[in-house]
Amino acid sequence: TQDMNHNYMYWYRQDPGMGLKLIYYSVGAGITDKGEVPNGYNVSRSTTEDFPLRLELAAPSQTSVYFCASSYSPGLINEQFFGPGTRLTVLGK
Repeated sequence: TQDMNHNYMYWYRQDPGMGLKLIYYSVGAGITDKGEVPNGYNVSRSTTEDFPLRLELAAPSQTSVYFCASSYSPGLINEQFFGPGTRLTVLGK
């Protein structure tokens, strides 16, 4: 969730020792698109503020740190504002 009225929102994952990988992004309410690693996840964007990420079926391969970010507009020149991140550990059976 963001309260800066940004149209652009992003979900990333960061595995140990690796850079950020884009999972999904949105350019506005009702519009979502896949990033580099969308498999196993889904998103929705019913309002400008909310962009929840859900696991389709939790698997150990989804153990990672997840970051939500937002920006006023797209592109490398535009600053993205990141949340603190959420560490998710999925244990096997």
